[in-house]
Amino acid sequence: MRTDLPAHDRDFRGYGDTPPPIRWPGDARLAVSVVVNVEEGAELSLGMGDEANESVYEVVEEVRGTRDLCMESHFEYGTRAGWPRIRALLKRYGVAATLNANGRALAYSPWLAREAVADGHEIAAHGWRWERHANMPEEEERAVIARTVEAIREAGGTAPVGWHTRSATSVNTRRLLLEHGGFLYDSNAYNDDLPYLVEAGGGRRHVVLPYAFDTNDMRFQRGGGFVFAEDFARYCIEAFDRLYEEGAKAPRMLSVGLHLRIIGRPGRIGGLERFLAHAASRPGVWFARRDAIARHWLAESGPA
Repeated sequence: MRTDLPAHDRDFRGYGDTPPPIRWPGDARLAVSVVVNVEEGAELSLGMGDEANESVYEVVEEVRGTRDLCMESHFEYGTRAGWPRIRALLKRYGVAATLNANGRALAYSPWLAREAVADGHEIAAHGWRWERHANMPEEEERAVIARTVEAIREAGGTAPVGWHTRSATSVNTRRLLLEHGGFLYDSNAYNDDLPYLVEAGGGRRHVVLPYAFDTNDMRFQRGGGFVFAEDFARYCIEAFDRLYEEGAKAPRMLSVGLHLRIIGRPGRIGGLERFLAHAASRPGVWFARRDAIARHWLAESGPA
């Protein structure tokens, strides 16, 4: 073994070729987690009192020094037109989803939280603003977590049990979530097709539910490779079919990421519909909220 490598806390092996002998409810072959990101109203905007304007959206342009009305209206499309389309499809196929919601987004659109809860969806936390937490001072991040939890509790009636930072989480995030309390899982990892457990201290265990950027409508943006609705459908169906096949021998989980302002467009929503129709036509598929997946995994993992 080499001794000249720096020490680290990363796990490159994971379950390897010996995944745990856990089966999904009803002996399902595959757990499908549909995640609907609700970020509209939480994007950086000078018009909302932020320090800058968001530059990640449909066009490649950053407006500095004044409000970016084009960018703002692109985000508004998500709640105004995208959510009704996505909501209708989830209802049609009986899909229980997880809404990854920014606290500020729900503070501005609490009606959306009420509709989601009424439909049986979970609301998880996605930060206060739609921003990275890397390099965020610890005290600031602690306050952001608390503010986000309270906003979601006020809008949806229940505190979130899941957390997912926008892409770049901080080295402190998981510890601060555990310190705050009430969190069952986080999705701040992209390293597996299965949940896994980490020690939370005091004999407690915390569930990590890896997320995915490939089976994600974000690839319609800026050179991500998706152009037509069929691109999204074909890719997600390929991932589904592979994991479904593997699920005959070992548990597998598929995360499909959606954004109101992206997949909710009329030229793209058909891709989601085709994927849901395909997945719903197969026996042994568990469409599950992420909190349900986390609770099942924790219960079936046995005592610590």
